[in-house]
Amino acid sequence: LDDPGLDIAAGEEFLQEVFQILLEEGVQKSTDVTQKVCVWKEPQELRELLDLELRSDGEGQERLLQRCRDVLRLSVRTGHPRFFNQLFSGLDHHALAGRFLTETLNTSPYTYEVAPVLVLMEEQVLAKLRELVGWSSGDGIFAPAGGSISNMLAMNVARFRRFPESRSRGNWDLPRLGLFASQESHYSILKGAALLGIGTDNVHLVRTDERGKMIPEELEKEIQRVKAEGSEPLFVCATSGTTVLGSFDPLDAVADICARHGLWLHVDAAWGGSALLSPRLRHLLAGIHRSDSVTWNPHKLLMVGLQCSAFLLRDSSVGAPILNSYPWDIFPSPLINFGACCSSQGLLQHCHGVGASYLFQRDKFYDVSLDTGDKSPQCGRRADGLKLWILWKAVGTRGLGQRVERAFAATRYLLEQVKRREGFQLVMEPEFINLCFWFIPPSLRGQDRSPEFWDRLGKVAPAIKEKMIRKGSMMVGYQPHGSRVNFFRQIITNPAVTRQDLDFFLDEIQELGWDL
Repeated sequence: LDDPGLDIAAGEEFLQEVFQILLEEGVQKSTDVTQKVCVWKEPQELRELLDLELRSDGEGQERLLQRCRDVLRLSVRTGHPRFFNQLFSGLDHHALAGRFLTETLNTSPYTYEVAPVLVLMEEQVLAKLRELVGWSSGDGIFAPAGGSISNMLAMNVARFRRFPESRSRGNWDLPRLGLFASQESHYSILKGAALLGIGTDNVHLVRTDERGKMIPEELEKEIQRVKAEGSEPLFVCATSGTTVLGSFDPLDAVADICARHGLWLHVDAAWGGSALLSPRLRHLLAGIHRSDSVTWNPHKLLMVGLQCSAFLLRDSSVGAPILNSYPWDIFPSPLINFGACCSSQGLLQHCHGVGASYLFQRDKFYDVSLDTGDKSPQCGRRADGLKLWILWKAVGTRGLGQRVERAFAATRYLLEQVKRREGFQLVMEPEFINLCFWFIPPSLRGQDRSPEFWDRLGKVAPAIKEKMIRKGSMMVGYQPHGSRVNFFRQIITNPAVTRQDLDFFLDEIQELGWDL
């Protein structure tokens, strides 16, 4: 124990080599349009190439460096200008620097004492996001696992606000609750209902119109029906930017209904929230300021990098009835002082906090309101606000807005090309950045009245995608949707994408699908 148990000099030398590999393989080649988007290998071949077995003895530096190269070389290059497969893509160098800083610091922003810089950064970034929503105050936290957990936090907070005793007694004493979301809502609403013990049977999916927007009149009908069945409506999730069609629910109309029935209104703006940064596009979210909570994922359209999901609250206050409803004697452990930790804190803290005394001591020498970790169900938590803060500092609010508008303009260019090209058929005119279309190969053209047409067309997109992945030329998603057979969903978030890339995209689909 007299000497360090690590070879620090060798470790630093190894890191220098790894940083060079990251720059060459992970940054330069990942963003180079002349490189492949992916090098496809079948699972068994990939297992053999990677030599995944973990052995008793370690390996030398050169072998480890080669393994680092292999990881980058054999992974999908999501920063590539021709990667259109997800709602995230591209590589922002400033945000990546923030991610490097986060990993290097290796700390958790649950207390100010161990993460003073990161706690203050998170406070500022969350305040700025709330300001863009239209709130001058409130609360929030960065959540793990993307928008799914943020949506689940909204459901939990809504239940706690209405039924504070649910925190200690569970669902046993509660009426049967009713949750409402559109047919196009994210599946995390169903998962959240299952996780929270509310039950997926109590999630009522509201009909949407032909463009995928929630129909307010149908929401009203569902609420009345649920009430008539003896359940208690609690929570409505409106979506701003649905996953497939990119639709935006009519927030003002939904907010009117929620106000009339006293329901918690949550807006899942994980995908579409970044439109708030654009003066030209923020009208898509008109009425979002009337919501009680919002999910927003900057790791999608803003290219902050996975993961970065903000859960935002309009009102952080907790009234006396909630404070007085806690059976404080259920916290007998000397490690927990719930009453002390939450007596002066807001809704998130009351909902999730337990005041572990080894972390959240009340007699610290600084302002303990900066110890924000008890707002989250987690203990350890990544500092996801740092990379967004660095990016925001680099390009400013105006630059972020321009990034959103460029993506919108690129989608409009591609839309016009799709309309002009023979064999390409729109699913619908896009409202946002989701461009959905079929490619009809020559063998199927003019046969749309055939009983086999749609069945055969549904096999085209999967066949084209297999070809492009094996070739490594590009990547784009497809899916069926309701009664519609498989179609492509093209998403542009990467500002490195040029008109040439978009022309190539359509040319490649046409070439790969020509003989189907």
